[in-house]
Amino acid sequence: MPLPSPTLLIELLVLGGCTGFLAGLLGIGGGMLMVPFVTLIIGARGVEPGLAVKMAIATSMSTILFTSISSLRAHHKRGAVRWDLVRGIAPGIVIGSLLAGAGAFSLIKGAALAVLFAVFVGFSATQMLLDRKPAPSRSMPGPLGQGAAGAGIGFLSGLVGAGGAFVSVPFMAWCNVPIHNAVATSAALGFPIALASTVGYVIGGWNLPPALPGAVGYLYVPALLCIAVASVSTAPLGARAAHSLDMRQLRRVFALMLYALAAYMLYKGLAG
Repeated sequence: MPLPSPTLLIELLVLGGCTGFLAGLLGIGGGMLMVPFVTLIIGARGVEPGLAVKMAIATSMSTILFTSISSLRAHHKRGAVRWDLVRGIAPGIVIGSLLAGAGAFSLIKGAALAVLFAVFVGFSATQMLLDRKPAPSRSMPGPLGQGAAGAGIGFLSGLVGAGGAFVSVPFMAWCNVPIHNAVATSAALGFPIALASTVGYVIGGWNLPPALPGAVGYLYVPALLCIAVASVSTAPLGARAAHSLDMRQLRRVFALMLYALAAYMLYKGLAG
């Protein structure tokens, strides 16, 4: 596999460092920050724009395999991960992510979906920013409900290359799961989302000719490796910062991230 040029190497390491910190801070995989930058990097090297976006999504999601483990370890040491919820939500996540990565990813154009998705994410951000308290009697649904929620989270994540926290954290907070536990549990759920989606991308792009040296289907392996190395190093720093913030501060930070995600998806949808 050819080595990246020094300029490309620096770009990917800086990008990986920033997204790794955000993964630890907010329980996200950083995919929505990576996708536009990786799209730009791949597109600048002559890849057709539509394929560049898909390669960026697939490559960004695959880096979450590494980022989520590093972030998860930091949160687990603090006892913040709700493993009972991970066991309930993860099976649905695997099914939804596989359906998205192996099927819908190569078929859906997604302009209308992007606009609807932006509205949904913007609504979720507003709910968190207003800090409205959920009904005290509300709690997480049973195994069937958790599995269904996981399938939806996995499917949406697989389509946009995100780690799922943009849906799972507001959902768990709405069900009266404390925000620190919701963020930590979302970090744990990032791994099955990334694993199942990456398998789906490999299956869906198996017959594609390499668009760049080092590309395997939709995956751009040099970018994957560089971003993963940097993100694993900075994810524990983000997790440490998350536990030094109070709940209101963390909600505000997460709401701002959701607004940025919504704005990006709205732009992509209207442009498409």
